[in-house]
Amino acid sequence: MQEQTNSFLEREPIGRLMTKYAVPCVISLLVAALYNIVDQIFIANADYLGSFGNAANTVVYPLTIVALATAVLIGDGCCAFVSICLGAREQHKAGGSIGSAVLLSVLSGLVITAAYLIFQKPLLPLFGGTVNPETFAQSKEYFFYITLGIPFYMFGQAMNPIIRSDGSPRFAMVSTLAGAAVNIVLDPIFIFGFRWGMMGAAVATVMGQILTAGLSAAYLFRMKAVRLDRDCFRFHPELMRRYLPLGICSFLAQISLVASMAACNSMVSKYSAIDPIFGQPALGQIPMAVIGIVMKFFQIVISIVIGMAAGCIPVVGFNVGAGRKDRAKALFTRLLTCEVIVGVIALFIAECFPRQLIGIFGAANESIYYTEFAIRAFRTYLCMVIFACVNKAAFIFLQSLGKPWISTLLSMVREVVFGVGFALLLPRWFGLNGILYSMPVSDILAFILSLVVIIATYRELNHPAQQPAGERQAAPTASCGTATCPC
Repeated sequence: MQEQTNSFLEREPIGRLMTKYAVPCVISLLVAALYNIVDQIFIANADYLGSFGNAANTVVYPLTIVALATAVLIGDGCCAFVSICLGAREQHKAGGSIGSAVLLSVLSGLVITAAYLIFQKPLLPLFGGTVNPETFAQSKEYFFYITLGIPFYMFGQAMNPIIRSDGSPRFAMVSTLAGAAVNIVLDPIFIFGFRWGMMGAAVATVMGQILTAGLSAAYLFRMKAVRLDRDCFRFHPELMRRYLPLGICSFLAQISLVASMAACNSMVSKYSAIDPIFGQPALGQIPMAVIGIVMKFFQIVISIVIGMAAGCIPVVGFNVGAGRKDRAKALFTRLLTCEVIVGVIALFIAECFPRQLIGIFGAANESIYYTEFAIRAFRTYLCMVIFACVNKAAFIFLQSLGKPWISTLLSMVREVVFGVGFALLLPRWFGLNGILYSMPVSDILAFILSLVVIIATYRELNHPAQQPAGERQAAPTASCGTATCPC
């Protein structure tokens, strides 16, 4: 029967389900995070682009995050709602949600593209595009072609979690990997072979995004758990009001990066100029470059963390919808355990191998102050990364329980109130070190809130929901018998 396609989410061992859903999601997010880094590697090694091209890439990057944030608002929200609908055997609501999400992602992509093309000149200076004429020219070129691909980029990113909710996490992963592979292959051809410069880097990225979007669109015609008909593909305001709030946490997780980068870049520029060492003209760019590198390392870590948590949304949502709180609780325990393990590994790397990490980004060609500041930045900025991992897991888990507003409030406090606030305040007393302190201080305070959330969530999941006795006996126990962590 069609409506029973996803019923395995209620029966299979928790560890196996977490591996099946979380691993592809982690890989998809890692690939998405590496898109920008791959471009920068090839741009940096092109002698006719170099630092100007990398600066242009950095200027445009926050603007692509705005598009990504809108896409995950639609996709993650729809994913959580569809999973709950399938668990409650409400296929008609799931189909209407997916159809309206498809239309909304296409419309949003076109609107953002039009806005970027119209307001290109005032937007680029907001993120440092006018640092010099060459950087501004490169930024305009890169931004123009990246903007043309935004509708495809947003559609692919929005459909990815929806495809996972249909029980096909592997296909969602493959479609993202295929696009990344195209980007990696075409980057050197366009940049070094054709010498297309920033246009080449952008076109390679857009062609990868088009492939991902095309594969995602093709999947809609062969969905497993939901049958889409013509009536699905219209706006359903009553359903949109229910699933869009479920994606707000994911939206804020992305959009807050823009605010964080703006705050950090502003403070780095201000306090580098008055620093005894980096106040020298030849060394002034070092803090900005180093903090950007540390943030990219953290972005890789947090992509793994978010991927594991977001990958569990369909499983949790289905079991909550089916009344299996015992399985949702077991999954929450495993998720927190895995997130702590990721945090421990990240902390070990950041504290023990900062010299090797910064060496990947050209430390051998830079001043000794570059390496010294980088070592201090890695060890200070990321010293509470374990707490950061647990915070993300706890906040995202609330989405899968259908509690978007609590999740949103907690994310806002962490990312905006703490994250941006301390980045602006602490440098007043500690100079450049204050920017480094802002991350661990924010994570410690947010962890206190997370503990409250975790305790409350366990209490809620300890109260069994009413469900048919036959289903409760037929389903497996919370323990899957797996001794090792599946992540």
